[in-house]
Order: sequence, then C-alpha cells, then structure tokens
Amino acid sequence: VQLQASGGGLVQAGDSLRLSCVASGLTFRTYVMGWFRQAPGKEREFVAGMSRSGNSQSYADSVKGRFTISRDNAKNTLYLQMNSLKPEDTAVYYCAGDPTVITSTMRLSSAYRYWGKGTQFTVSS
Repeated sequence: VQLQASGGGLVQAGDSLRLSCVASGLTFRTYVMGWFRQAPGKEREFVAGMSRSGNSQSYADSVKGRFTISRDNAKNTLYLQMNSLKPEDTAVYYCAGDPTVITSTMRLSSAYRYWGKGTQFTVSS
C-alpha cells in the first residue's frame, strides 16, 4: 500500500489550496481515508475523515466550514480542499487509510495503519 500526498507549498492567509493523495496497491474504495497534520512542536492531529463511499465526513472543529474532504474512488485519490487558510494551518499534512476503520475511530491516528509521507505547506500572514 502506498499513499502519496501532494499539493503543498507557500500561500498567504486567506488563500485556498487543494491537497491530493493518490493511493496504490490497495482497493481504495474499501478504505476509510483521513487527513492529519502535524505542526512544528505539536502532536499529529486529525483534520478530516471520509467514509468508504464518501457519504460520511468528519472534521476537526478548527477546520470545519473551511476545509472539505472528498474522494474519487475511480481515480484512487483523496482530496482536501482548504479555503480561508490561516497561519495556524501551517503544518505537514498526511493522508492515511485503513480498511478496518469505523466511524467511531475515524478521528484517531492510531486507527490507521497506512500513511503517506506528508506534504508541507506554510501559510504566511
């Protein structure tokens, strides 16, 4: 299983950015997928998660209303559309997936066995 996140960079506060995560070596439609982030000096935290079909999403309170998670099972790709970016969104963003994740554990990093290497982006004020 390989997960490759991309889309990072340097943006200004208020800008928008979309991250992508391309999955290979798995049956993507059977995996619950999530985005996590880790800012310097902080622990990794949940950002957003999506069910296998895409019908159910979960968001951290800090990004709710600004970020949108989506997936294209035909393209084995997970997305994170980020709007109204803030400097506190600066972090390394990771995509994660696991076929055994259930709704009650979607927000837990420990529930996911498969992780991408992360993509960094910085939001300047």
